[in-house]
Amino acid sequence: MPAVNRANVLAEVNRAVDQYEQALTGNDLAELDRLFWDSPHTLRYGAGEHLYGYAAIAAFRRARADSGQLARHIIERSVTTFGDDFAVANIVFQRPGSTRLGRQTQSWVCVEREWRIVAAHVSWATT
Repeated sequence: MPAVNRANVLAEVNRAVDQYEQALTGNDLAELDRLFWDSPHTLRYGAGEHLYGYAAIAAFRRARADSGQLARHIIERSVTTFGDDFAVANIVFQRPGSTRLGRQTQSWVCVEREWRIVAAHVSWATT
């Protein structure tokens, strides 16, 4: 079993997750692109879309409407690292003015000494 939550690796991944959150809520497309692994193997399952490959994910972001709908409050957050090169981040979030809870899972891999999202999933809780 690889080392779980080694302090320095956990700090690196938490910084990357923070960068992602800031880029997402600020609709910083260049930073969002940077944080995803540039590969046809990268995927993102959203609330209503299934995106396969870095290019499809980037195109989806560019076609998305008003960034004002991206604001959210993090309710819960869990980051777990495995060894020096793999991590999973999970959050529960809520949009301003809504009672509905959203969920986000990201798989992160350290690629050339930089943390990148290789798989992501966003969904809405039904209860």
